[in-house]
Amino acid sequence: MVKKTRPKKVDIRKKRKKLIKLRQAKLEVHSKEKKGKESSLDIRLARQTKLYWTRAITGVLSGFIGRLLLGFIGWWLFLWMIIFLFLFPFFASFIIFKFKYDKEEWNWKKIIMPGLGIYFLLFMIVTTIIHTLLLL
Repeated sequence: MVKKTRPKKVDIRKKRKKLIKLRQAKLEVHSKEKKGKESSLDIRLARQTKLYWTRAITGVLSGFIGRLLLGFIGWWLFLWMIIFLFLFPFFASFIIFKFKYDKEEWNWKKIIMPGLGIYFLLFMIVTTIIHTLLLL
């Protein structure tokens, strides 16, 4: 008869702790090497943060101007929202903040994406409140 051997028992928690320590050591060495330089990820995140908050302010202002000052209702207000939703980020990116266009790092998708939700939310809240107050 052949004796069956059991596989060696592995403690997953100990192995995970060991891997975490190795990862932290690698990150510390990597961060010491790049102490003075900003990584491309940091630059991209800073750009996206600026565009996000610009988009939030634009949502409030375009809703306020479109409904209260210009008096748009219905489809005209929708078109006003779409114009600012898609065209203003390019204006802000290249004219206000003067970001360089790079196909790999900073392309049109990364210009349009940050802040879509906050723009729509703030636009709708502001226009709904203003429209309600105007009807009262």
